[in-house]
Amino acid sequence: MSDESPAFLEDLSPEHFMAEALKEARRAREAEEVPVGAVIFDVESGRVVARSHNQRELLKDPTAHAEILAITQAADYYKSWRLTDCVLYVTLEPCLMCAGAIVQARIPEVVYGAVDPKAGAHCSVFEVLANSSNNHFPRVQGGILADESAELLRGFFRERRGGGGIRGESGSTNGSTG
Repeated sequence: MSDESPAFLEDLSPEHFMAEALKEARRAREAEEVPVGAVIFDVESGRVVARSHNQRELLKDPTAHAEILAITQAADYYKSWRLTDCVLYVTLEPCLMCAGAIVQARIPEVVYGAVDPKAGAHCSVFEVLANSSNNHFPRVQGGILADESAELLRGFFRERRGGGGIRGESGSTNGSTG
């Protein structure tokens, strides 16, 4: 996990955890990464077991999305690839790659902020997370602190493009780059 040990939390609202994911997204923005953040909460223990943000530029790794990094941290924490007692909170609807990792990790619940109309894999473009023919499909809730998540992305891309447009690398108006 980043620079702190798992902590017991009393506020279990989706908004609380999305606010934590937004903190991670802001860390990404400060590092000049696409501002997407993720937090993984263990329902059984009441602890945040992983938190991350996009690090594609830092790591020079196209797979270094917030969700992938958080899933890797959680798997390391549990010494298992099965994250069956966890909820993933992420500021942007997961992309196809991240949705695949969520399914493979058996995460039972995903909560996201802003939709990604160009690359989202819950319901925007692909329906990976909603596909009941998968061997595993999580419960998904979108739109939690969506305005804050979307504005963070819009502001980031507005700054990078000198105030011009706000289109993301994949063409999304919300900067859909995972």
